[in-house]
Amino acid sequence: MSSSFAGQKLCLTIFGQSHSEAIGMTLDGLPAGIPVDTDALQSFLNRRAPGRNDWSTPRREEDRPEFICGLRDGFTCGAPLTAIIHNTNTRPKDYSKLKITPRPGHADYTAELKFGGFQDFSGGGHFSGRLTAPLCVAGGLLKQALAARGVTVDARIAEIAGIRDEGAFDASVAEKPFPVVDDAAGERMLLAIQTARAEGDSVGGVVECVVRGLPAGIGSPMFDGLENQIARLVFAVPAVKGVEFGAGFEAARMRGSEHNDAFCVRDGRVETVTNHAGGILGGISNGMPLLFRAAVKPTPSIARAQQSVNLETLSEETLTVEGRHDPCIVPRAVPAIEAAAAIAVYDMII
Repeated sequence: MSSSFAGQKLCLTIFGQSHSEAIGMTLDGLPAGIPVDTDALQSFLNRRAPGRNDWSTPRREEDRPEFICGLRDGFTCGAPLTAIIHNTNTRPKDYSKLKITPRPGHADYTAELKFGGFQDFSGGGHFSGRLTAPLCVAGGLLKQALAARGVTVDARIAEIAGIRDEGAFDASVAEKPFPVVDDAAGERMLLAIQTARAEGDSVGGVVECVVRGLPAGIGSPMFDGLENQIARLVFAVPAVKGVEFGAGFEAARMRGSEHNDAFCVRDGRVETVTNHAGGILGGISNGMPLLFRAAVKPTPSIARAQQSVNLETLSEETLTVEGRHDPCIVPRAVPAIEAAAAIAVYDMII
């Protein structure tokens, strides 16, 4: 089982399982001398960490990374950077049924097909959203490195349960407990989450991410384009089921005269009047904000009884999932999407 991203300059490996002693990451290819603000990194990780509010799982983890190599006196030293996060609140007994009765919507069944009875199914094992914590360690570091170059990576909740955040996303909302522009829309989203939880169900939504300050000319055509690299890393977030850039699928409903972004000159720079392309043309940045959205599915672990099968007897069974789960993954996915984008962009910008 390999969970590694090999980019143009960087190589990222994610390791561990949801209920193993620790999870972590190794990031190779970083230049020496990059300053790392561990306090700012911890604040970023806290946005994703579980057990912090009423709309996330009650499982609480501190998610404090321990750097075991690659840092020296607060700077990268050029060696591979490795950090681990200790799991301290595990309850593997909650998942004892899953070895023979897979959860609908999870990777239990496909993992059984690929790895036999040897995989760790507790909390989803290596397939768990818990592994986005080390992804955020890598991405949080690279967000800092990008910010030093004048490039910012910000995401927001664009939609939950069909309720949209209609506000103009022109500034970071990272300091908000619930990262939306329109707080009134956020309250309606929270109500939808609470209603789903009370009914033993869950809801999904959409995360929107904007990369600002990216110079024009970053990327490549075809296989090494900006869209390719970003999408590859965003799909590492387990709940993501779709990614679109700019106008995205709405482009299929537009005419060329509507979708084309007319060029103009502003303050001596070539820009576009609109940004339906999402800041990318031919896999290469055009100097406009890089904009994409990720569709996040409803949490598959729900309190309602669901139909499954017994893999030993090949008979149908009713399964009630136990354990601690988010009624909506979207809010905690926001920093994970930022992290994925930061990794992809930094890999191409260096």
